Amino acid sequence: MTDLNKKIIDAVYGAGKIVLSAPRGCPEERIHEKGGTFNYVTEYDVAVQRYLETELSKLVPGVRFFAEEEGEDKRGLGDGPTFIIDPIDGTSNFIHGFGGSAISVALFNEKKAVFGAVYLPYTNEMFYAEKGGGAFLNGEPIHVNGLEMRHALALFGTTPYARDTMCDAVTDLMRGLFMRCVDVRRLGAAAADLCYVACGRAASFCEIALSPWDYAAGNLIVTEAGGRVTRFDGKEVSYTEKSSILASNEAAYGQALDICKKISEKYGVR
Repeated sequence: MTDLNKKIIDAVYGAGKIVLSAPRGCPEERIHEKGGTFNYVTEYDVAVQRYLETELSKLVPGVRFFAEEEGEDKRGLGDGPTFIIDPIDGTSNFIHGFGGSAISVALFNEKKAVFGAVYLPYTNEMFYAEKGGGAFLNGEPIHVNGLEMRHALALFGTTPYARDTMCDAVTDLMRGLFMRCVDVRRLGAAAADLCYVACGRAASFCEIALSPWDYAAGNLIVTEAGGRVTRFDGKEVSYTEKSSILASNEAAYGQALDICKKISEKYGVR
């Protein structure tokens, strides 16, 4: 691992301390609504993002940030070095003291991911991957499992911020997965879902609409662990707009893609 990537991981660990400093069950006065249905941001989301931007700027002077919180001026994937950040993925989990939240940081250069780290502070699990260098959990190599869907767990997301328009699609997706696999799980943090696929805890993960900061790091971690990540129609994911996500091992990918393509065609999901 490069010295830069080690320092990025150190910064992410530091951000995790901010998350863990919060009381389990975020106080109501520190929660604010933002765009979308049941879409919230806390003071801790903002504090983590500010911390990461400060620390990462020291490591890569002049770097661009594409992050979830605080202003349109911080959005966009540039040609030069760019960090894509989700300060707390799984904010609803965080607010309700449910655990399961993640911090996601990905470094892009020339619009290609070169390093990604996802930290689960409540379980002290640091997932990371370098382009061409494999994927790791707390320093140990990880790989997707080799299970077909009928022998494996499947993860899915409910796309809660678009429930008014996507409730039927989410229900169909869950049913399609449930009828083909051992059982389904819903973690509430896409970055964690992707890492669970990468380390073999589940064969696949599907969600109808996610933002680039939800999957930028996790995408690299899954692919470096031997898995595949595409949209529901089988095409490459987008880093400029919301995208559907299918992450899977090779054995389950075709079966999961068949389910996702039906959702894509019926509901116009891309």
